[in-house]
Amino acid sequence: MENKLIMGMWKEVVIGDYIDLISGFAFKSSNFLDNQFPASLPVIKIKNVANGDVNLENVVYHKYDDSLSKYVLCSGDVLIAMTGNHPDALAQIVGSVSRYKLNIKSLLNQRVGKLIARKNADINFIYYLFKDKEVQSSLANQSSGSANQANISKTDILGLNLYIPELREQRTIASVLSSLDDKIDLLRRQNATLEKMAETLFRQWFVEEAKDEWATGKLGDILELFYGKALKEDIRSGQGYPVVGSSEIVGYHSEFLVKAPGIVIGRKGTLGKVIYLTENFYPIDTTYFVKSKIDSSGMFYLYFLLKSLDFEELNSDSAVPGLNRNIALSTEIIICPIEKIEKFNEQCSVLFNKMETNQSQIRTLTRLRDTLLPKLMDGAVRVGINTEFLH
Repeated sequence: MENKLIMGMWKEVVIGDYIDLISGFAFKSSNFLDNQFPASLPVIKIKNVANGDVNLENVVYHKYDDSLSKYVLCSGDVLIAMTGNHPDALAQIVGSVSRYKLNIKSLLNQRVGKLIARKNADINFIYYLFKDKEVQSSLANQSSGSANQANISKTDILGLNLYIPELREQRTIASVLSSLDDKIDLLRRQNATLEKMAETLFRQWFVEEAKDEWATGKLGDILELFYGKALKEDIRSGQGYPVVGSSEIVGYHSEFLVKAPGIVIGRKGTLGKVIYLTENFYPIDTTYFVKSKIDSSGMFYLYFLLKSLDFEELNSDSAVPGLNRNIALSTEIIICPIEKIEKFNEQCSVLFNKMETNQSQIRTLTRLRDTLLPKLMDGAVRVGINTEFLH
């Protein structure tokens, strides 16, 4: 805080004088819909704001009427998790903020709040302010409950004493950080498009143009599934190789278990999620990792084949929760010619090389943003910096 005081342009305020907060509505679970119908909207719960950006994974729906207008979310809204874990849990942290970037409207569920900027505040600056670790720590100290169920109230949030600059500097700071985030989002969209192109090619070659003379077999004829290995959070180094869980990368560690390229499948938790890795990695015990039996460079064919299979449906008859390895490997598939697979892998390598280049840029920009954010928020870096490198 010393830098801000020296600058003389930041002042300590009660943040409630600069923002308001709308708490989500307490919907009845009995009124939720599994599928969207006319006049219904997705419902954004705590689980949908866990990773920085709002998602619609496993979302439910609710019928909309005008009485719920206060709880409608639109693109650009900033949400805050009012229930979650303490910061040392590293996931779904109480007080963490998320940006609503979706182009469809949704409804705000209880224990999720929407931050509203008053006339003397910029909502984009407020978003980055609440992403600052000092602010998150202040919120965590206000929380109540256990490590696995920490809670904060509207009063806790609006009652925070924070340092902020005048509106013009708020906007300048936000523009610097937003430029980085916009570039990251663009690269992520490019990668999604490139993967979609490869997936379309797979469907064309191996589904739409499949030949009657191609043989049938079992999934186990072309690959093996191996169990990941337990790796407790408190012994992960936080740097090095990606640690892969059932739905995503969940951390980093100084050692790896499997050499790249590789494929991980969710075994417990997010059942059947398929993840492709381009660097050495450590799959944990909620996953399987794949070893190919095909004599071909690259694993792109196996990746898209696995993505095309409904593992959750395959395992529906099992009495044990999770993806059963024997059931998965016994899935019937068409065995296509190796020459076709090799050609597909070769074409996909061009797309995935571009994706890896983009991913490298994403990592660089993310590190820069995460380095700049606390420095901008404590006044160590002034906002008049040249930002040409961002474009």
